[in-house]
Amino acid sequence: MPQTNLTKAKENARKIGVQVKPATTQNKKLDVFSKDGKKLATIGDKNYTDFLQTGDKQQQKRYKTRFQKTRNKVGTASYFADKILWK
Repeated sequence: MPQTNLTKAKENARKIGVQVKPATTQNKKLDVFSKDGKKLATIGDKNYTDFLQTGDKQQQKRYKTRFQKTRNKVGTASYFADKILWK
């Protein structure tokens, strides 16, 4: 199943002050951690591609539209996915 570009994901995570590691949850891509090591969220479904993999602007636009209500709420999984996988 597709895994995201971990190097780019770590770079994007650093910009928002968090760390990412490959997910321990089945069928998920990444676990998001605070700087002190507290797990904040698990993001990305391994069954689907993300913007870091494809660079597809139309796919990015559809994602941002689909998650418009939650992707701007700081601390939600949608927020972290938007900032890490869809930038």
